[in-house]
Amino acid sequence: MSQRVLVTGATGQIGSELVPALRERYGRDNVIALVHSSSPSEELKAGILERGDATDKAFLASLIDKYEITVVFHLVGVLSAKGEQDPQLAWRVNMGSLKHVLDLAVEKKFRLFWPSSIAVFGPTTPRDRTPQRTILEPSTMYGVTKLAGEALCSYYHRKYGVDVRSLRYPGIISYKTPPGGGTTDYAVDIFYKALQQGRYECFLKEDATLPMLSMDDAVRATLQLMDAPAEKLTVRTSYNLAAISFSPAQLAAEIKKRVPALVVTYRPDHRQAIAESWPRVIDDSVARKDWGWKHEHDLPKLVAYMLDGLNEKFKKE
Repeated sequence: MSQRVLVTGATGQIGSELVPALRERYGRDNVIALVHSSSPSEELKAGILERGDATDKAFLASLIDKYEITVVFHLVGVLSAKGEQDPQLAWRVNMGSLKHVLDLAVEKKFRLFWPSSIAVFGPTTPRDRTPQRTILEPSTMYGVTKLAGEALCSYYHRKYGVDVRSLRYPGIISYKTPPGGGTTDYAVDIFYKALQQGRYECFLKEDATLPMLSMDDAVRATLQLMDAPAEKLTVRTSYNLAAISFSPAQLAAEIKKRVPALVVTYRPDHRQAIAESWPRVIDDSVARKDWGWKHEHDLPKLVAYMLDGLNEKFKKE
């Protein structure tokens, strides 16, 4: 039986690039992109597109039945900085929609991917070589929803046998979607400003080291985890995932090798406190052991990937 895939939050940073990868793999008509209020890209419009509210359980059930869905990538969510501005919305969207999807997975027997985040960690978590199993005391509503979501996914796997899989994404760097206001989004915005204005004011301190991942690596890791045999998986909360860690100053220095005139200044805002509650370096050895995870982009490759991709994007605009 061929896979029939539903992706919620399809216009988000991950969804906008995961949907094309899934369509390439399973066929354009076998991947349904669910969007809410955002305008979908031409790439997303090239296949089946549905518009609706991912917190509406009856609506989700109707889509799953209509398209005979076998796999759901439930990506919809309110991110860290926006979650602090509206904690009630973050809880309703992030937890309410996940509970609905898990209940539907029990009833309709589809496999499920749900993204967690390094936001599950907090100021009491070891910040260097953060282990798979460690102290989880998040300091943001976004992190609270991810921690609760991990526990819920593990419960539904244990109690009902739901095949739900998850990754704790670090900061994800992509040139295809603009920065969305998250704490790690400086590492996307700096590339736009470097090419368009030649200067960038960073909202984190210059030494605020955080774990990061290219979008290409993020998509590959997601598909690799979903391909892994169930018996190989030892984690049903969420796998640590990592590639490289760097500070704004280190990133700026690497970009200046290609854009020498770039001027970077620093004016930390409320996101600095969030960054200081997150790990600097993640230990993802369990993912590497269980299902063979291995990143491809180091810092120089990441910078080349971003600058080359944005230069092409700007030429087309």
